[in-house]
Amino acid sequence: MTTANSTKNRKIAFIMDPIEQVTAYKDTTVGMIFAAQKKADIFYITLPNVWLEQGVARANVQSLKLNNDQGTDDWYVLGNSVEMDLGSFDAILMRKDPPFDMEYIYATYILDRASEAGAYVANNPQSLRDINEKAFTAWFPELCPPTLITRNMRRMIDFQEQHGSIVAKPLDGMGGKSIFVVHPNDGNRQVVFETLTDSGNKFAMVQSYIPAITETGDQRVIIINGVAAPYALARIPSKGEHRGNLAAGGKGIGVPLSAAALRIAEIVGPELKKRGVLFAGLDIIGEYMTEINVTSPTGIRELNTQFGLSLGDDYISTVLDQLN
Repeated sequence: MTTANSTKNRKIAFIMDPIEQVTAYKDTTVGMIFAAQKKADIFYITLPNVWLEQGVARANVQSLKLNNDQGTDDWYVLGNSVEMDLGSFDAILMRKDPPFDMEYIYATYILDRASEAGAYVANNPQSLRDINEKAFTAWFPELCPPTLITRNMRRMIDFQEQHGSIVAKPLDGMGGKSIFVVHPNDGNRQVVFETLTDSGNKFAMVQSYIPAITETGDQRVIIINGVAAPYALARIPSKGEHRGNLAAGGKGIGVPLSAAALRIAEIVGPELKKRGVLFAGLDIIGEYMTEINVTSPTGIRELNTQFGLSLGDDYISTVLDQLN
């Protein structure tokens, strides 16, 4: 029998993107699984294999064991697919990448039912719905650059004329996808706004451009249970680029937390903890926070490697602490 001091027979399920598609050696979810399999039995689930039946959250699940992260033919081993109630797991870690669309929201409803049936779900399903990674910065306007969320292109033009160079981006993207920098007298301004808002039919975000990104990068600060890791991952744009995202070719360099990053984390972290967000990533450029990532933040593998940290172990230990 599992006791409060023993996690040997715990069952942890990871809902994630298809494992054969991840870049194993740098994938944050893979790092979490390595940490988790030392303490529990691990199961693998993808969203197409999750459903609600008579109000019961169920899934086709497979046991999962990682042998290495080098992409060899046997780097992971999956068991046979079986049907299980999601409520039977001790913990379910939602690590599906955006886009944050209605399909993602439907999945959080299913996770709500799993939580009510007894599984601990991280991050909290309601918070996954409530905390849009771009829009939730509006709850901390004093920490952010001038920001506008609108579907009105005229307001975007007025904002750009007031603030000069701006960053324009969709509310549901990730990895730097569809992020534009619009400078004064940019002939593409109108088409950028038309594209992002679908000609005024969708909300999008514009923020004042922060020049510090070219020097100190777009810094990812990892938050575990409300507390910041001691180092940030500064994602420096490649030559000719304005995006620091690693998926967009940025270079990840670990740096100690700046005074600004620490101040921001000390304000935002406790609010995330209160909302059941156990793992998050704050994006900070210079003195300002630009995003609050709660769906599937990345960056722990690079920080672990560069500074000898064990952020995956820290996170899994925190998850297991919620079960006792």
